[in-house]
Amino acid sequence: MARSQKKKWSHKVTENSDALDLKGGVFKSNDPKAIADSLKHSAEASDRRKSSPFRSAMSMLSFYINRAGNHLSKRQKKTLEAAKDELRKDFGREPK
Repeated sequence: MARSQKKKWSHKVTENSDALDLKGGVFKSNDPKAIADSLKHSAEASDRRKSSPFRSAMSMLSFYINRAGNHLSKRQKKTLEAAKDELRKDFGREPK
């Protein structure tokens, strides 16, 4: 039972973040650029975030990757990791 509560908690954070209004299904895309662009748009449009748009967007992406964990396919995890590099490019930061 505790596990399902954790799922609900992380799902709720992803769906109803206090900092960002995310487009539905943003993390399900197979296009890293589309994921990064959507996160960037959400972060820049938000007036509720506490840190920079870059940090808010990157934090939400990292949160999703960490919470999905073993439930992500290798392909989807690779796409989400590539989205981090695209997000860095979008904000003029050097990708790793």
